[in-house]
Amino acid sequence: MIELILPAIVSCIVAFFVVFAMTPLLIKFLEKRNLTVKDMNKKEDTMIARPGGISIVAGIILSEIVLYAFLQLNEILAITLTTFTAFLIGYVDDRRVMGGWFKPVALAFAAIPIIVFGVYGTDLAFPIFGTVQIPVLYIGLIIFMISITGNTINSIDVLNGVASGFMVIASFSLSVCLFIMQNYEVAIISLPLGFVSLAFYKYHKIPSKIFPGDSGALTLGAMYGAIAIVGSVEIIAAVALLPAVVNSFLFLSSVKQIVEHRQIKGKPVEHTDDFKLKATNDKTAPVTLVRLILAGGPLTEKQVGFAIFKLAIFSGILAIITTFLMGINS
Repeated sequence: MIELILPAIVSCIVAFFVVFAMTPLLIKFLEKRNLTVKDMNKKEDTMIARPGGISIVAGIILSEIVLYAFLQLNEILAITLTTFTAFLIGYVDDRRVMGGWFKPVALAFAAIPIIVFGVYGTDLAFPIFGTVQIPVLYIGLIIFMISITGNTINSIDVLNGVASGFMVIASFSLSVCLFIMQNYEVAIISLPLGFVSLAFYKYHKIPSKIFPGDSGALTLGAMYGAIAIVGSVEIIAAVALLPAVVNSFLFLSSVKQIVEHRQIKGKPVEHTDDFKLKATNDKTAPVTLVRLILAGGPLTEKQVGFAIFKLAIFSGILAIITTFLMGINS
């Protein structure tokens, strides 16, 4: 454990400061080339730089390279390659709008490095009930999980700061769970994800100066899923990600097909005269987590974001409790 302290500190510093220093430069670069999109939740005509996935993936790759120099683990290579592949998939979608099936199907290929390097178990651990051995089915679970986590984070990226702020909470919760399980090496590998998210949140929070785009959201989500698989904490990771999972489930169950958010005609959220957010009465609009939060009445964008963060903190605590329950079971 002691020999892991220096790699952990150095990689976390690299993760944070690469994104912290690079993102302002990226914002200027994108703005000069008119790579901006309108912030739909601002009364003024505000254009925001996009995609921020470039600085996010740079922070992740450089920090994981540092870790690999210290630890020489195949797990690091698998997670990094999966994450970078997810970034490329998201970047294609940022530059050219693809169909609704593109990201879920393409992300299946992002899971290949985990399978090729063989850095996964074949047991699925549940709290209280114990483990289930699924050696053949687990390959399918790997492909499914990378696709789900990537798209789940992408689906919750609807308000200023929500995707990055949510990932700060979820990823650090997962890291704590890995430390509790004494899976120290994977815990160390997971830490840069939280620090990258934290640094990016500085520029993504209200009022956003940059949006992560599909490239950023898929990068964060795919790395989270890869860590869960390599660390054999799939159920725990799902618990920590619960608000985003619920959001995706609500959206898909109401739309009843895999489709891009921008292809939906009915919008789940409207604006009041003072530009607060309110739930729509449009029956054709999809049901989302934000729409449910607004069912009690209009709120500001910041209030909705904080409500989602509270749910994320609650889910993180549940994930930690789940970890202890698994320890009791073992």
